[in-house]
Amino acid sequence: MKMKALIPLGLFAVLVVFLEIGLTRDPHEIPSPLIGKPAPLFTAPQLKSPGQQFSAKDMLGKVWILNTWASWCVACRQEHPILVEFAKTKTIAVIGLDYKDQNVDGLQWLARYGDPYDLSVTDRDGRIGIDFGVYGVPESFLIDKAGVIRYKQIGPITEEALRDKILPLVRELEK
Repeated sequence: MKMKALIPLGLFAVLVVFLEIGLTRDPHEIPSPLIGKPAPLFTAPQLKSPGQQFSAKDMLGKVWILNTWASWCVACRQEHPILVEFAKTKTIAVIGLDYKDQNVDGLQWLARYGDPYDLSVTDRDGRIGIDFGVYGVPESFLIDKAGVIRYKQIGPITEEALRDKILPLVRELEK
C-alpha cells in the first residue's frame, strides 16, 4: 500500500525536474535537428526573374546565409535594416527566401524597404521552408562551403547576433 502512495510523489518529482530544466533554457533557441547536416537541396524561381531558377547547389564552395522573409511578416521589418547594412559589407552572399508570399507583394516590399539580398527566390507554398524546418519568419540559416547548416537564427537577426554569433562563425568557416 505504501508503494502506491509513493508513485504520485515520484511522478511529481520527475515533473519538477523537467520544469526546472525547461526554465533554464532560452526560449528563443529552439534546437534544430539540421545543424551539422546537409542543407536541403532545392531549386526555385527567382523573385525578380521568375523565368530563372536558383539552386542551393549553386552555392557549393561558398559560405552563405539563407534568410526566410515575407512581406506580411512584422518581425522581418525589425531585422531588415540590419540586413541592408550587412549586405553593404559584401562579407558573404545572402539569399532571400520569400516565404508563402505573393510575388508582387514581395517585390513591392523590397522596393519600399531596400533589397539586401544577392537574390531572392519564391517559396509560395512553403515547401522549401518545411524542408528547412522553418517555424515562422524570419529565420536564417548559415550554410558552409560543403552545404552543411552550421547555425540557425530563429527570429530577427539582431546586431548582437550578427556581431557575437554569425560573423565569428563566418570567419571560422571562411578559413
